[in-house]
Amino acid sequence: MKSKFHLIYYVLLSLFLGCNESRETSSRDQVINDSDSLSIWMDNGKNSKLSKLERLENLSKVFSTIERIESDSLKNNYYSKLSLSYLGLRDSLQFRKANNKSIIYSKNLGDSIKLAESYWDLSLFFSRNNIKDSAYYNYKNAQKIFEAIENNFLSARMLYNMAVVQSDIKDYTGSEINLIKAVSLFKQLKNNRRLYSCYNLLGLITLELNEYDRAIEYNNIALTYLRKVTKSGRRTYQERTLNNIGWIYQEQEKYDLAVETFEEVFKSDSLIYKDPILYSTTLANSAYSKLQLGQTDDDVEFSINKAIKIKDSLQDYRGLSLNYYYLSQYFLTKKDTVAAITNAKTSMTFAKQSTNNKRLLEVLKLMPMIDKANALDYTQHYARLTDSLQIADRRTRDKFTRIQFETDEVEAKNVLLARQQQLLIGIVIGLVLLALSIYIIISQRIKNQKLKFLQSQQESNQEIFNLMLSQNQKLEEGKQIEQKRISEELHDGILGQMLGVRLILTGLNKKTDEASIGQRAEFIKKLQQLEEEVRTISHELNDASYQKIHNFISSIQDLITTINASAELNCEFTHDGGVDWDQLSGEVKINVYRIVQESIQNTIKHAQATYVKVNFAASEIGFSVTIADDGIGFETKKGKKGIGLKNIISRVHKINGALDIQSSPGNGTTISIETPGPELWNLKDPSILPPLKEGII
Repeated sequence: MKSKFHLIYYVLLSLFLGCNESRETSSRDQVINDSDSLSIWMDNGKNSKLSKLERLENLSKVFSTIERIESDSLKNNYYSKLSLSYLGLRDSLQFRKANNKSIIYSKNLGDSIKLAESYWDLSLFFSRNNIKDSAYYNYKNAQKIFEAIENNFLSARMLYNMAVVQSDIKDYTGSEINLIKAVSLFKQLKNNRRLYSCYNLLGLITLELNEYDRAIEYNNIALTYLRKVTKSGRRTYQERTLNNIGWIYQEQEKYDLAVETFEEVFKSDSLIYKDPILYSTTLANSAYSKLQLGQTDDDVEFSINKAIKIKDSLQDYRGLSLNYYYLSQYFLTKKDTVAAITNAKTSMTFAKQSTNNKRLLEVLKLMPMIDKANALDYTQHYARLTDSLQIADRRTRDKFTRIQFETDEVEAKNVLLARQQQLLIGIVIGLVLLALSIYIIISQRIKNQKLKFLQSQQESNQEIFNLMLSQNQKLEEGKQIEQKRISEELHDGILGQMLGVRLILTGLNKKTDEASIGQRAEFIKKLQQLEEEVRTISHELNDASYQKIHNFISSIQDLITTINASAELNCEFTHDGGVDWDQLSGEVKINVYRIVQESIQNTIKHAQATYVKVNFAASEIGFSVTIADDGIGFETKKGKKGIGLKNIISRVHKINGALDIQSSPGNGTTISIETPGPELWNLKDPSILPPLKEGII
């Protein structure tokens, strides 16, 4: 009995395991078959050689089979492909289903690329259906993702698409901002083809803003980038841009330049076959510009009618509206009012069919001039349409503003959460670092205390050494300053006077009359005075030397008199007679005296001059000294500075003055010294300079 029970048990177990194995094998085979079938159906759905119905049937099979796939990543991949395929076949219902699935799976999987592509597909769908705000919103979502993953190319493309939508709803400022961002990215990528597109759109935007010069500039930049693209990639973009430039000239009423530019378009080989819409548009534009230049011959009418015929065959209602508007203008110049009205009404019809409100407004603006009987109706229609368009534009822009605000608000919340998270992490890290720092501080404090005593000793020794060096340096500087001062006094004071005495004694030695003998005696006394001055300098009686000149002007005049008597040189001295020059400080007087003395001595030695003029002039901000001669002059930039000139510069610096030397070969030399004010005068109230008296000597 027991053996029979075991036998039955093993038989049932074998049957059960066999069924399970069969089911697992069948399931695995089904997955493989589904995967192969999906690839085939997906390829057939993309095959443009099949009919639209056949392609949709294949895509429908893919849609119904996807959910049997176990891998969510693979499912998402197929939903993304389905989204794009249904978009291309314009099956709105199936597109929204596939696109929604792709967005959900992409978010769950964290697949940023697929999510951005899904938003991109959705924005194209809304843009095609003229739902501008939703198109912009999804372009922006895609752009943010591409920017986050640092895909600059696709980020820039989304910025360009956003700019296109913004230009459509007349948000030209926002469009320009996004285009400039796109240009910056495309320049980094050196993508000339996309740069052309951006600048071309910038040209169209600035044209709408009536900024014609900028529009032409942007179009020319666009052409520059287009010429860097291979010929196969240019297509008829160059001709399109030239037509745009011609249109701008036409808007500026520069019709001669417009015609010239349109003729450049016609130079393109076989343009009528390559791009018949562009050909017919340029043909009509050129004819209209010629009409405005006064050409009313049959060629103008023929060109416009030829353009109308081409656009009619292509069902280009927007273009037909413009061309019939041109034809109405032509008949108006011919004074054929009936034909003008007929063509204007035809233009209105096509403008309404193509939702070309701009053209409709232009025709309504024209109609009162040619159909005066109904002028009031057209004027009222024009006003109503203008108001309705302004309201619609305002509503659309308000939507965009709200979308932008909501997007920015979400981003702000995300930024706030990120900051809070960063703050929490920062606090934790800060606490850890604080604990670590406390440990390090305590452990290092013990070591630092051991080093403090040695460091203190080293600092004390270094300070003593530095003080010794500083003291030695000050002593050396004092010696150098004193040596320089004594050298200047000997050179400027003693040597100058001795030169004068020597010149006079040389002349007197040749004479034996009593007057000459008397003069020699006087100059011998002068030498005794020089001896006394040398003794004074030797004993470093600096203050006494400064105060020796009690009458400053008299001292200068004595110097001039001595020069006139001792050298073949005519010296003249002038000064402001209303100023008490003795009010100058002793240091200023002695330095100015030495400057004048040294300057005249240099003139005698080097200038070969016959006349020297010295002038002192006072002002509200100080005083000036001018010493001018009629000598041979010199090149101020090339000449070397001798000890005399160096001493002059040094003395000018001592009185905080400014030195200017003007000279050139053959034109003499003028030395000008400007000094600042009150501190140079010995006044109780430095704010008041010595008063000027009436009259100038």
